[in-house]
Amino acid sequence: MKIYFCGSIRGGRQLASTYEKLIVMLSGYGNVLTEHLGSDEIIENKDRILTDKEIHDRDMQWVRESDVVVADVTVPSLGDGYEIGRAIEMGKPLLCLFNSSSDYTLSAMIAGSEEVVNHTYENLEELGVVLDQFFTEHAPGRTS
Repeated sequence: MKIYFCGSIRGGRQLASTYEKLIVMLSGYGNVLTEHLGSDEIIENKDRILTDKEIHDRDMQWVRESDVVVADVTVPSLGDGYEIGRAIEMGKPLLCLFNSSSDYTLSAMIAGSEEVVNHTYENLEELGVVLDQFFTEHAPGRTS
């Protein structure tokens, strides 16, 4: 199982530690192609040396390779929105997570999309059940 996880990079890194914990949780379901999102150090040392085109092409290849896409959409990000739209076009199962304690409001384009499984959360502990349900429905043949 290949999982593409997306969360804000250039839009704001205030949830980097949340991304890191989510990536650990997602790793229990398969290979997270974007595990670097949880590390500001890796992003600074590796992604910052790539051109915008190289990042786009690499990330789009990962979206194509992925079996599912999981996005934390709490911090608004143009890149995440683009990846979500492309994942929808590709027919990827898509789970979007939004932290309800955020000062931001979830985009109507995400909240109103019938192609997206949306879940609002208050803490990461409650996401275990949500992830189990999502992966059971969208990856029934997986092994834990």
